[in-house]
Amino acid sequence: MTVLVTGAAGFIGYHVAEALLARGREVVGIDNLNDYYDVTLKQARLSRLEARKGFTFRKLDFADREAVVTLGADFPAIAEIVHLGAQPGVRYSLVNPYAYVASNVLGQVTVLELARTLKHLRNVVYASSSSVYGGNEKLPFAVGDAVESPQSLYAATKRSDELISQAYAHLYGIPQVGLRFFTVYGPWGRPDMAPMIFARAILAGEPIAVFNHGEMWRDFTYIDDIVAGVLAAMDAPPSGKPSHKLYNLGNNRSEKLTDFIAELERALGKKAQIRFEAMQPGDVTRTYADIEETRRDLGFNPATPIGIGVPKFAAWYKEYHRE
Repeated sequence: MTVLVTGAAGFIGYHVAEALLARGREVVGIDNLNDYYDVTLKQARLSRLEARKGFTFRKLDFADREAVVTLGADFPAIAEIVHLGAQPGVRYSLVNPYAYVASNVLGQVTVLELARTLKHLRNVVYASSSSVYGGNEKLPFAVGDAVESPQSLYAATKRSDELISQAYAHLYGIPQVGLRFFTVYGPWGRPDMAPMIFARAILAGEPIAVFNHGEMWRDFTYIDDIVAGVLAAMDAPPSGKPSHKLYNLGNNRSEKLTDFIAELERALGKKAQIRFEAMQPGDVTRTYADIEETRRDLGFNPATPIGIGVPKFAAWYKEYHRE
């Protein structure tokens, strides 16, 4: 079966495509290679995929309706879609809101319209985000919790994706699984996320800004655990009406940000210069995933605490930047 992976040159998309190729699947990857962050990193990920047998790449924007229609005509054997492409980032949504509506909202509709045309479609797995929980004070965050108070436009667009998918499942019976990712980190990560920002600053001897005066907690989830969850969701298309399910993919631990930095200091062999600052607009104090449903339905069992994942990330970071 052929799998379409959107955002294939992105952090999670790259790792999922690698895992699917290792399974012997045919993978069609799409990405628009925009310059939201360093395109060289995206190209480096992509070159590794293009060296693998079974991978085909198309450079296109999945919010471009005509391009996506053409893609469907060229690859009618697509049986599964893993929709991981998005405009990410909470803070950038304050600067360029239109990019989020175009990519995350229109793009969700365009991908699902493609899904309607595929005769052999088995399942659609798509990326949501822990940001949909907003400033919820009940911990850990469970899928059944209220998610109607987003703290950022990014969060609002990801919640919109979930509602759009719910509607398409109801109207057209398209099996779909939405995955709420919790602070994913690891090799080949995004440079706009904290682990990459911190690693660069520590090695350069520059200060790290830690917001809310250090009172920040995150459910840091290593990329290998996330990939395992995505593959499990692909293997379990939902049945029933509507054929749509939501799951948390997190490490089921809420770590204080300063503890994560301490692990990174040990792994890099250098102390961080920390500058404590006030809370940033759109940010939240704590994330923490309740994964009981994910364990029960998908067999998801994250196995990588930060004491193991951070050194793996740090080793990749040093090697990549030496190259």
